[in-house]
Amino acid sequence: MSQNDIAALGPATIAADDPRYTSMVRGMNHRFTGRPDYVRVVSTTEQVRAAVGEAVAAGKRVSVRSGGHGFEDFTTSGVEVLLDLSEMDRVGYDPVRRAFVIEAGATLGHVYRVLFKGWGVTVPAGECPEVGVGGHFTGGGFGNLSRSLGLVVDYMEAVEVVVVDRDGTARTIVASRDPKDPHHDLWWAHTGGGGGNFGVVTRFWMRTPGTEELEPQRQLPRAPAQWRSGMAVWSWDGLSEDAFAALLGDFGAWFERNSAPGSPYEKVHGFLHASHRSGFGVTVGSMIDDSLPDAAKLMDAFFDEVSARVGAEPMFRTQQVKPWLYFSSYPGWGDPGGPDTRRIKIKAAYLRQGYSERQIGAVHRHLSAEGSEAAQLILIGYGGQVNTVAPEATATAQRDSVIKAAYLSVWSAEEQDGPNMTALREMYREVYAETGGVPAPGGGSDGSYVNYADADLADPGWNTSGVPWHTLYYKDNYPRLQRIKERYDPRNEFRHGLSIELPG
Repeated sequence: MSQNDIAALGPATIAADDPRYTSMVRGMNHRFTGRPDYVRVVSTTEQVRAAVGEAVAAGKRVSVRSGGHGFEDFTTSGVEVLLDLSEMDRVGYDPVRRAFVIEAGATLGHVYRVLFKGWGVTVPAGECPEVGVGGHFTGGGFGNLSRSLGLVVDYMEAVEVVVVDRDGTARTIVASRDPKDPHHDLWWAHTGGGGGNFGVVTRFWMRTPGTEELEPQRQLPRAPAQWRSGMAVWSWDGLSEDAFAALLGDFGAWFERNSAPGSPYEKVHGFLHASHRSGFGVTVGSMIDDSLPDAAKLMDAFFDEVSARVGAEPMFRTQQVKPWLYFSSYPGWGDPGGPDTRRIKIKAAYLRQGYSERQIGAVHRHLSAEGSEAAQLILIGYGGQVNTVAPEATATAQRDSVIKAAYLSVWSAEEQDGPNMTALREMYREVYAETGGVPAPGGGSDGSYVNYADADLADPGWNTSGVPWHTLYYKDNYPRLQRIKERYDPRNEFRHGLSIELPG
């Protein structure tokens, strides 16, 4: 039997009486379990188009899942038909479009492996190998190469989307970066507009913008051969409040100083991870392509400057070098929790500058509160080449920040949902108390990150700023996104708790 004789998977329809059903209705976040009429597993664009058309004709609400890493209930609440794209995972080179083609169900780890093994190239996407590209790319994904290369959407050449016309007809459109493309706006909407808003994305084409290279291995950035990573770890017992404030303050100040495009330090990726006091402590980490001149020295300088005023020695400070593929695609890397500890709440913010003394004090109070809490704070270096793109050039409007913040809780027991989410929400609200409990654009903040979806931003009980959730995510790009929504999803078939609204 030849490879061409093997039938494509699907479409497989899995209803509630099917023994496979319970395995199909819950994603990575165990807070949410759907009850759709059926799950449709698809493996081709035509199967997607037919499935969408069938659901719309039956008056059923349809949603889509690729990797299943949603932080809110967008693919479960009220959804009657769930399209599972996880078997659409092919990655290859398209000589007609002179670009790499990636299906929307592929995981990041799979993408990194195929691009590296086949051509030695990569894209500046996220560090969690199990995340599906369908949601990650459309929300403006970023990762540990973004300071030196930009966002993954900056490399998006075209996107294939199944949309629903006003008469209920499902059709497939390929929209490209080319401004002359009549569907150029649909391409733009998927460079940060978020998933589940306009249709079902089935494929992406990726290429370095403006390149005239003809050889595939030169049409995306070369992947590092070796990846240097380092970390310094302090226990909570060894950190006074003043020491914590110095560490958090100097971390922010370092990125304020060293995040301009072209800075010699833009190739240094850095992060800070602080657990609750009941956890292990505070980690500062750094990563860099080891082939760069003085990679080790650049990393040492980062650690020296960030920790200069701490006044307490870390438990350890190390650097190590590993092959790129081992780091970028190692299973489970970056995912929070474990197989049973997967109830998750996340909140986010873009930072134009490091935290103020008042904000650092608020973080310390909450992470030092009595008891055992699930709250964590993660600050991730940003800026560099990300900030060379105009805010209106893609749907990702935040193009002058230097740090992304993630406020995260992960736990296992359902009865802890209320206490853990309340504690996280209160920390976030206090950090942004001066702007109504949210990182309103302006000053040191620039809104929130749509891929770290947070329904609280639309809740007036937690957002008292008067700034709507869509401004926090999209800023001035929102009206254009609404016009695109009206053109390509006039019936509002694709919707969820924070979806783009039709005009008016």
